[in-house]
Amino acid sequence: MKIGFHTDAFNSHVFSFGKCVDWAEKNDVHYIECGVIDGVSWIHGLGYFPHISLNEDPAMLREKMAKKGVAFSQIDSAYPLSGLDGPIYGVPYILKSIPWAKHAGCPNIATTDGLSKPEGLSDAEAMESMKRSYGQILETAHAYGVNINIEIHGYYTTKQDMLEKMFAFCDSELFGLNFDTGNSFISGNDPVEFCRRFLKKIKHVHIKDVSEQLAKQCRGEETGIGISHCAIGDGVNADNIVECLKILRDSGFTGVLSMETEGQGGPMIEKSLEWLRKTMASLGIPEEK
Repeated sequence: MKIGFHTDAFNSHVFSFGKCVDWAEKNDVHYIECGVIDGVSWIHGLGYFPHISLNEDPAMLREKMAKKGVAFSQIDSAYPLSGLDGPIYGVPYILKSIPWAKHAGCPNIATTDGLSKPEGLSDAEAMESMKRSYGQILETAHAYGVNINIEIHGYYTTKQDMLEKMFAFCDSELFGLNFDTGNSFISGNDPVEFCRRFLKKIKHVHIKDVSEQLAKQCRGEETGIGISHCAIGDGVNADNIVECLKILRDSGFTGVLSMETEGQGGPMIEKSLEWLRKTMASLGIPEEK
């Protein structure tokens, strides 16, 4: 399996994306995941934003990263598709991200639903709207050969039976799952059970632990964690992560395990990286670089 990280890790330290690539090179990490914005902003232009803009040239960025031995594992275009504004804002945003990802050498795009039940829509209406949206998105994805992954993060995606229905929207080998160990746990699910049920759909993985305090406060009440302030291995979800890694190992999964945790400018994510590498070694999982 491959190890990567989400540049969300450096939100609090206002790193630029380039600085995140430098961190990856320094720590022998070869895969990186980031969010994308459609346009520019002052915080992005000044270098205080660890994500990228769709205005940037994807081929030139790919080459610049390759010189440091780093490549994209996934870009995060997860504007919620379940609400009334999903088709208005989310679909065009994702459609614009697909050719960008292809030229950037990025095989995966993350998508999701909203954190709560959408106002003004019944569940049936929201699901029908998402079905139309994903149909349109996947038509473009097939033209470029880019995976469209559902991330476990919202009102529908953290309900296993509803997620099953979402995957029935489109019969496509490019329609996959971004499995998130932290979001599956904080939403009240059993991450191991979740991983096992959707194993065949998993194309990309977020490795995220949960602190004991946060679990007591929010488990079963929230659908996702924006960023975990707990080093991987230090929380109450660590045993579940180990079991999920065993399931992925036994299935032959060779994709990216993307660490999604607060970095504290480096120390916390470096601690997470050390734990993940040791755990993979103990489970007989080679790290592909």
